[in-house]
Amino acid sequence: MRSAIIPAILCLTLTGCAIGPNYKRPLVDTPAQYRQPQPVTAAPDKAALSDIAWASLFQDEVVTGLVKTALAQSHDLEAATQRVLEARAQLGVTRSQLAPQLTASGSFTAARTSSIGSFNFIPAGTNLAASYTQAGLNVSWELDVWGRIRRLTESARAQYLAQEEARHAVISSLIADVITTYLTMRELDLELEIARKTKEIAENGLKLTNLRKERGVSTGLDVRQAEQLLYTATAQIAATERAIAETENSLNVLLGKNPGEVPRGKSLLELTGPSAVPAGLPSDLLERRPDIRQAEQGLIAANAQIGAAKALFFPQISLTSVLGVQSRALGDLFTGPARNQSIAPAGVLPLFNAGQLRNNLRLTEAQQREAVADYRKTIQVAFQEVSSALADYQKSREQRSQEELLVKALQDTDRLSTLRYKGGLDSYLQVLDAERNEFSGELTLAQLRKNELLSIVQLYRALGGGWQNP
Repeated sequence: MRSAIIPAILCLTLTGCAIGPNYKRPLVDTPAQYRQPQPVTAAPDKAALSDIAWASLFQDEVVTGLVKTALAQSHDLEAATQRVLEARAQLGVTRSQLAPQLTASGSFTAARTSSIGSFNFIPAGTNLAASYTQAGLNVSWELDVWGRIRRLTESARAQYLAQEEARHAVISSLIADVITTYLTMRELDLELEIARKTKEIAENGLKLTNLRKERGVSTGLDVRQAEQLLYTATAQIAATERAIAETENSLNVLLGKNPGEVPRGKSLLELTGPSAVPAGLPSDLLERRPDIRQAEQGLIAANAQIGAAKALFFPQISLTSVLGVQSRALGDLFTGPARNQSIAPAGVLPLFNAGQLRNNLRLTEAQQREAVADYRKTIQVAFQEVSSALADYQKSREQRSQEELLVKALQDTDRLSTLRYKGGLDSYLQVLDAERNEFSGELTLAQLRKNELLSIVQLYRALGGGWQNP
């Protein structure tokens, strides 16, 4: 009979009901396709840009090396990894409460009772000193009949998975930030190249103007106007060099390094993105984006806390037992007569606590509703980011294409103005205006080329790319 008690308790604990709601994914209004400036008439393709490995986005070995360095040395990623380990350890702590807790104890006691104290009629000469040794095993076990510990374990497991998804989000953001900063640096390199070329042109123009002034063809005003373009270019060079140094320092922080120079790979003109940038199905975004997956795990954790709060309304049943030995003589400690044992099942039922348990339940229910709201908002923000990234990509391409045509027109204007000036048909002011406009147009075109590439990176991040294949 006694041998069947423990299996029966185990069966009751493992198969007992878990009070509280089981998790069900909330219904979410998912659009059939993403909003784009140019609506797609064909059925959307299931393939998405995020399926591409990040190393294949621009196919630059230097970019690949920088990202690998960041993934290996980033302090933010290391902190996120440690938070995952913390949550995993917390899951182990919570789950351990399902099992009996076994401890060993041992003690030696020596005592002497007063012969003139509280005890009466003690014969003279009675030995009132005693000493004994005891050792034993203590077992304590809360029987999870109502599933409170199982719900807490479910919540801890969801929190652990949420931290894992948070780590994935850090990986995705880190990859995008490194590539974004690198592209910004390469665009500044192109701006510096344009400014130095313009400076050289301005120096040659100033020499020509001074020569024409010496021959009486030009005036002092022409010389001053020629100096304006030169000083504009030199000022731009200083500003760009400062921006390059700041960008390199920012990139080194992402790489987990101290400030220093950063290696260069392909130029901005050589960097090209994928030939196609499909967005995929909006419904798949719920599984692609790590922040959405993290929000859902937070919702699962909050839902499980409701069950743990409800279980506190029912009796908490625990089992405590001791198996040990006690003897006055150390040599008799492990003999049969020295054995002692006890078993003490107990149950505690809350009767009055001034509404503590009820308010605790209300708290967990409110936290669960808050988690539902956060989950739905995270999804809507994700749809918004993808739609905005698609619009940014399409319109950046159009703007860059038009700016290229503008720069060609400005180059022809500069060439024709120079010819007319040398022929004495126009003043140097027309040449200066043409060269300024060309300089400004080339800088703008460089920025638009960068923006087009950055829009690919932003779309890649918005679609949840990068963390699946680091």
